[in-house]
Amino acid sequence: MTPKSTLTGLADLDRAHVFHPYTSIAAQQADGPRVWAEAKGVWIRDAEGRELIDAMAGLWCVSAGYGREEIADAMADQARRLSYAHGFLANANEPAIRLSARLAALTPPGLDHAFFCNSGSEANDTLVKLVWYYWNLRERPGKKKIIARDGGYHGVTLGATSLSGLPHMHALFDAPLPGFLHVRKPHFYREARPDEDEDAFSARLARELEERIVAEGPETVAAFIGEPLMAAGGVVPPPRGYWPKVQDVLRRHEVLLIADEVVCGFGRLGTPFGSHHYGIDPDFMTVAKGLTSAYFPVSAAVVADRVFDVLAEGSKEHGALAHGHTTSLHPVGAAAALGNLDILEGEGLLGRAADLGPGFQKLLSDRFGDHSLVGEVRGEGLIAAIELVANRDSREPFPAARKIGLRLHELGLEEGVICRALGDSVAFCPPLVISEDELAEAVERLGRALERLTHELESSGGA
Repeated sequence: MTPKSTLTGLADLDRAHVFHPYTSIAAQQADGPRVWAEAKGVWIRDAEGRELIDAMAGLWCVSAGYGREEIADAMADQARRLSYAHGFLANANEPAIRLSARLAALTPPGLDHAFFCNSGSEANDTLVKLVWYYWNLRERPGKKKIIARDGGYHGVTLGATSLSGLPHMHALFDAPLPGFLHVRKPHFYREARPDEDEDAFSARLARELEERIVAEGPETVAAFIGEPLMAAGGVVPPPRGYWPKVQDVLRRHEVLLIADEVVCGFGRLGTPFGSHHYGIDPDFMTVAKGLTSAYFPVSAAVVADRVFDVLAEGSKEHGALAHGHTTSLHPVGAAAALGNLDILEGEGLLGRAADLGPGFQKLLSDRFGDHSLVGEVRGEGLIAAIELVANRDSREPFPAARKIGLRLHELGLEEGVICRALGDSVAFCPPLVISEDELAEAVERLGRALERLTHELESSGGA
């Protein structure tokens, strides 16, 4: 436990100097930070000595769990041997080369080329540029528009913000940029018509996508991007038949497909990637988070052979690809990723969500499915969400100003579990190393928080 005087000093320094991501500056100035001290497995301890179950794996990322000595040792050994080497002008290092080959073996067939970045946001920005570059090389410079989905999350750089379909990310940032379009999210609970089953809903979404492409002009539409299962948009699994129907539309109109696997990748759904789980055949894939379990900031824009071959041929005339980062192919980051993949593969974690997932989803459904404040329990593998509603029968949401999801998140922290508020949906995405007992404990703790929220609402007169 950190002495109170030290905590006070840290809080004062934080207020004075730290500019936090995704944080109200006014709230940070008023309340100060929550300071984390150490973590092991799925448990994380704050500086005041309180221990919590991290049922969100940090930000969907600490797949191998905290405190893995194997990854720390791999990073330290590499830092002593070769702490940095850039990748410009065909410079290389052994860990990055081996990581590229490792990714090619894990991803679906034909995705054999990795361009390394620092974050999922950067990787998606890279793919936007590569999509445009590809169509320019194909002498079809009019194909520039990229279609994403309402509710999708693809990062916070300017291009990635434009890809994302979350209005709060666009307000005050003059986003999205021109040429970034959005279509309906595949959320059956919220978007399906009363007379539609999942197949009919998927068929309508595919028709709407095709109508949008035709209206824009197929000669202007370059690519479509989607997460196999939407994560930050509320944990939304695709309805039955969605991805085959979407891919048929894209192929008919020569629209490239980007699979954003930043959350779904590396075992979250019980297969190595979400593309395996849903039968997606992408032209590009974005990976990050679980690539290193967030022990080091590494991401990759993965490119299919059929695209790479066009880029390679174009380089004969146009020379070097004018894109890259100082820390692309970072040897310490690559060593962290290799150490992490050794754990994920060696301990069977890439398939563990398939084993634990059905029981986990049932546990959530049994605990929350009939609760008066819960409209839907949804998920796949080891990712899930419960959606809070003011009225179960009408599916009426709470007024946004009530911030009910955030309040449940706060009560969860008091009960010793970290979940994530996504509007009025509250998400679970625990480390893949979590045990069945720890899963049950996390659900129980959130259950206690939900009962407290219920009493609060009853005392205040409800919604």
